[in-house]
Amino acid sequence: MSVIAAPYLALFLIITIGFMIGRIKINGISLDISAVIFVALLFGHFGVIIPRDFQDVGLVLFVFTIGLQAGPGFVQSFRSTAVPLVSIALIMVTVAAGTTVFTAWLFDIDFELAIGLFTGALTSTPGLAAATDITGSPITSIGYGLAYPFGVIGVIVFVKLLPRLMNVRVAEAEDDIKNQLLKIHPEVQTSHFVVENENITGETIGDLKIRSMTGASISRVMSGGKASTPSPGTVLQKGDLIRAVGTREALRKIRLLVGSPTDRQIPLGEDYEVHSILVTNRKVVNKSIGELNLFSRFNATITRIRRSGIDIVPSDASHIRFGDKLLIATNRECMKAVSELLGNQEKKLSDTDMLPIAAGIVLGVLFSRIEIGYSENMIFSPGLAGGVLIVALILGNLGKTGPVIWSMSASANQLLRQIGLLFFLAAVGTSAGAHIAETFMNYGSHLIAAGILITIMPLIVSALAARYLLKINLLSLFGAITGSMTSTPGLAAIDPMTDSNAPQIAYATVYPVAMVLLIIFVQILSGL
Repeated sequence: MSVIAAPYLALFLIITIGFMIGRIKINGISLDISAVIFVALLFGHFGVIIPRDFQDVGLVLFVFTIGLQAGPGFVQSFRSTAVPLVSIALIMVTVAAGTTVFTAWLFDIDFELAIGLFTGALTSTPGLAAATDITGSPITSIGYGLAYPFGVIGVIVFVKLLPRLMNVRVAEAEDDIKNQLLKIHPEVQTSHFVVENENITGETIGDLKIRSMTGASISRVMSGGKASTPSPGTVLQKGDLIRAVGTREALRKIRLLVGSPTDRQIPLGEDYEVHSILVTNRKVVNKSIGELNLFSRFNATITRIRRSGIDIVPSDASHIRFGDKLLIATNRECMKAVSELLGNQEKKLSDTDMLPIAAGIVLGVLFSRIEIGYSENMIFSPGLAGGVLIVALILGNLGKTGPVIWSMSASANQLLRQIGLLFFLAAVGTSAGAHIAETFMNYGSHLIAAGILITIMPLIVSALAARYLLKINLLSLFGAITGSMTSTPGLAAIDPMTDSNAPQIAYATVYPVAMVLLIIFVQILSGL
């Protein structure tokens, strides 16, 4: 035991055993990384304790990487039409908190333990991080560990049964989602038109301001049998052929401005190229397409922006994000210059700059120490988890401050997040394990029953609200429920059920909102 008691050895031994157990599947269900906390509970029961410093380091890494990745989605969820999805998160967390208060009264459970049940039933590790930071009690983690298993299994079973419970076929929900997405992000199309409008004959493309007037881009022009890449100075003549890129509505406006559509195609010239270029140059991040002015500078046209798997129609006001893929049309010589300007270096996506990570965590820790007093007995502080999360959400949304880019590659983010989570779970688990036997002696099976109630009630109430009040699509409801429960295993269970990415979009929208709500309710519950 003295050898195992060495903190670093005990830490990695717990992680190793936890991963081995977490990979065991029973009927397709496994504990995955969460098995670490159960191994840690056992080690703690036998006197092996991981120092608190590992817990705090793990906490800030885990919460910061989540906030940095979720920042843009968190802000967009309030700007877009995601109010019903956010409402589901609010309903679920509120009902779970109410059920927690009720079960604590019914079974006479200590509130520090009940808060752990609350975070475990909602499978929220950030919630547990906030709870342990606020309460400072090891029994909070015991509540989490007891409620977590049914929280995982309950969500998976519920989403599997949801189509039958709501009497909705998945195929019908997919068709509905496709129609909704087309309204938000209309399909980008291409079409050719013959210049027939005498009012624009002899005018330059720059003078006509076609992109701002129609929303479409002209990527090619054929005049006198010769195809070319247009420039602001390109003059349109009657009978010319143009190739336009844009939404159906934008192409309709092109037809009204220019002339009739045609089946004739403009052949690619020897010097004409169309390439997808990756934005990796820090100097152009957060600049608008208007500021880049590629059309005037390089005779280049951005025909579409590919971001997070979605094609976006560009406009002069569109801002460029790190990692965007821009579809560029221009001649060979200018393409090289545009590529150099935008970066187009895939290796830079995988490079990790530690300065933004360290500086962001420092800002988060400083912010966590702010205290706002409403009275002598009511002082609000975001706590370590809340402070780091809020700062990370803000920085993630900003994207860039001066020369500093507040983002990292998906692989780097995932690695740091998992390291932080493992450190946190191992340290928290061993601390809680030292008190687990005493807690069982005092509360027994009442804890398990309370955890099950806190998981089930929000699921039932949210499904009823989605069905009869909010009219949410089934696939979006999948993502809203699993996002509100911060349940990655639940989201994984949905994946084989549909080819649509609607559940993932809803999950990404709701997840950061649910995390913030959970931390707020943890603060409220701890004050009761």
